[in-house]
Amino acid sequence: MLASVILKPKRAQPFYGRHPWVFAGAVERVDGSPADGDEVSLRSSAGNFVARGLFNSQSKIVVRLYSWDEDRPIDRDFLRDRLADAVRLRHQILGLDRGKASAYRVCFSEADRLSGLVVDRYGEWLTVQFTALGLANRRDTIAAVLAELLQPRGIFLRTEKGIGKLEGCELHDGPLWGEPPPAEHLIEEDGLTFAVNLAEGQKTGYYLDQRDNRSAVARFCTGKRVLDAFSYSGGFGVRAAKAGAATVDCVDASEAALALARRNAALNGVANLTTTKADVFNHLATLAAEKREYDVVILDPPKFARNRAAVPEALKGYRRLHQLALKLLARDGLLVSCCCTGLIQMADLEEIVAQTAIDSKRDAQILERRGPSADHPVSVACREGGYLKCIVSRVI
Repeated sequence: MLASVILKPKRAQPFYGRHPWVFAGAVERVDGSPADGDEVSLRSSAGNFVARGLFNSQSKIVVRLYSWDEDRPIDRDFLRDRLADAVRLRHQILGLDRGKASAYRVCFSEADRLSGLVVDRYGEWLTVQFTALGLANRRDTIAAVLAELLQPRGIFLRTEKGIGKLEGCELHDGPLWGEPPPAEHLIEEDGLTFAVNLAEGQKTGYYLDQRDNRSAVARFCTGKRVLDAFSYSGGFGVRAAKAGAATVDCVDASEAALALARRNAALNGVANLTTTKADVFNHLATLAAEKREYDVVILDPPKFARNRAAVPEALKGYRRLHQLALKLLARDGLLVSCCCTGLIQMADLEEIVAQTAIDSKRDAQILERRGPSADHPVSVACREGGYLKCIVSRVI
């Protein structure tokens, strides 16, 4: 008999619309004594079944919901069905059977109805991240299912910063199944080769979500002077250089990331890409003081806010970044504004582009509003997963 989590009596609750997060404030009581990670039944105040989920008293999300079928337990078969569906989608949208991508997102948490699990494929290796204790406790089962479905050489566990405090689970980076990945692993993206470090790189090794945006921006860069700010391993910069940019300057605070950028430039026969290790804000200010000009400025900073209290300061940071970029952008220049802070919306980013252009006494035209590549879908029941925004603007 499953323990039951009983909801407070409210007319409208998002769980009835299949939203997977049940916050502690929505819970009236818990009938039974579930351990953290145990499967529970979510019920209305009247006792009616709502969904089945995994319990965690240590998290603000006290129950994550997975099954809306009262008779469908969250067992190995359930997890296999969900992961098989996620794999099938990627084959459909990415043409994987035709060799178009060797690195892509296999499973994207809430979007694939497995809240708290991210799986990326890098050729013969998979990386996984758990942001939910319930699924982390089932990691051996999940690894076995992934091995069955995708036949990788190895599966490597990457941990999300702060997850121990948020979810009460202690996880450490390391091999989860099979062989550990090599220190340098090569992937292909639209015919180009990129080196990734699956054990130590950002996120799970590479910014897979920007794949289509890198391709879209590159087509504007032929013959242009390009500044790639927060360049990481040179994804945007190498693509721009390969598309025929006159020059590409990559700026990042991490020397390890810039070493990867130089390696990626060499792998693709790019000779006109330079790297600078610096605080990006300070470096852009220095370039502006030197009256430097670029035809394309790409802004792809890391997440600036992890909670709502940090949003006002984050917005100030984005505004400052755009003010500096506009000082460097030549007439008829292209501004690429990326934002991976989920708590900041596309409309907020658009307003920053508009207001900083007006303050700089320049006209701007939005050419494209973009999001992540299609292997990063967004669930209509949990649109919080739509974190990545990208605006491509012409500035006159």
